[in-house]
Amino acid sequence: MKIALISPYELGRQPFGIAEPAAWLAAADFEVCCVDLSRERLTPERLAECDLIAVHLAMHTATRIAVAAGERLRAIAPRAHLCAYGLYAPVNESALRNLCFTTVLGGEAEPALLALAERLRAGAATRQATAEIHLGRIDFRVPRRDGLPPLGDYAKLMLPNGASRTVAFTEASRGCKHLCRHCPVVPIYNGRFRIVPVEVVLADIRQQIASGAAHVSFGDPDFLNGPTHALRVVRAMHAEWPDLSFDATVKIEHLIAQQRLLPEFAESGCLFLTSAVESIDQRVLEHLAKGHDAEDFEHAVALLDAAGIALAPTFVTFTPWTTLEGYRELLAKLVELALVESVAPIQLCIRLLIPAGSRLLELGEIQALAGDPDEALLGHAWRHPDPRVDALQREAQRLVERATNENWSRRRTFAALWERAHAALDRTAPDLPAELGAPIPCHSEPWFCCAEPTSTQLQAL
Repeated sequence: MKIALISPYELGRQPFGIAEPAAWLAAADFEVCCVDLSRERLTPERLAECDLIAVHLAMHTATRIAVAAGERLRAIAPRAHLCAYGLYAPVNESALRNLCFTTVLGGEAEPALLALAERLRAGAATRQATAEIHLGRIDFRVPRRDGLPPLGDYAKLMLPNGASRTVAFTEASRGCKHLCRHCPVVPIYNGRFRIVPVEVVLADIRQQIASGAAHVSFGDPDFLNGPTHALRVVRAMHAEWPDLSFDATVKIEHLIAQQRLLPEFAESGCLFLTSAVESIDQRVLEHLAKGHDAEDFEHAVALLDAAGIALAPTFVTFTPWTTLEGYRELLAKLVELALVESVAPIQLCIRLLIPAGSRLLELGEIQALAGDPDEALLGHAWRHPDPRVDALQREAQRLVERATNENWSRRRTFAALWERAHAALDRTAPDLPAELGAPIPCHSEPWFCCAEPTSTQLQAL
């Protein structure tokens, strides 16, 4: 029996989200092919004979691409059972049903995906729609990556000196113990997280190093949800590969609470840490239940600078509480902290998403603003009380997409956004200082999980 596992998009990295389930299915003697739409086209030759097609929806961008691909999938493989799994599958169940996805799985989906495949192989009727979220512990397996495009075809780590490194992409944990209101992890995991055993993480890194990787990017929602586990992974990794570098994602509050770990992380090859700062507006941070304030952000910047690790902040720049002046103040703060080169431009045009089941809907202000769920948007539409803010967001997004396509520098893109932020306030933008911060290591594909897909990303369909 033939099964196709499809990844619409995973930030330009070779996807753990289909490689790990592939190991489960291959161990049960299924014929498995993996398709990564960020690097391959959706072709009939690979899918027409499939009995099961399972699409991994790890993020908003991936889900938008999958929705665009739904009709083509059904046309290419009319007899296949379509399954959607991953973080964004259960919260978008209605839209997926309309695209003929029969099974929707969330959480630790591997056992349920394997059980579905076994039922299909046994000839059991499977046309009845089912939706399941599994949060129990599972036995993680070493991902099977041999059916994916070569590691060298994926995004590279770009160093400030112009050199690049091939990137391994793995996960040391899933879920998150925090309950940030806007986070897509929360409706599924609700404060739970699961660790991947150290030996599995190391085995996955080992096979990617054999394929040329010299840097590891951890895809955990928060690498320090379990600091003891994270430290074990880092120590074991550094002991086996002393020259290997890495990056991960860590909350601002964890950077402060676990600051004792930062020097050892730096000595073990940590080049930068991504952190979801989201805003410098205290009101916005409280609405999002982020667990930090603007002073904590500046404290984290200082801690990482002292440790010799770069900070790559991410933001939800446009929210119902964002003002034109607030946007200008955010840009000014990045100038003040010399972080302009540290922020991927896409971060300066992200608009708040309100997916189905979001804790944001607990807020009366959001209830008043948000419309009914919109399947085209994969969430609740909302309009800013000040139309000028929405207009600035659209203009910023168009500018950033153009800058990405034309390979503008971060400095040039920031300068253009600086001009537009001031123009929106009917002001003349002051000249930017010469010192805006030094370039930091970054991935060559800077798009973001909560961004709308670009036309380029949709071409594989």
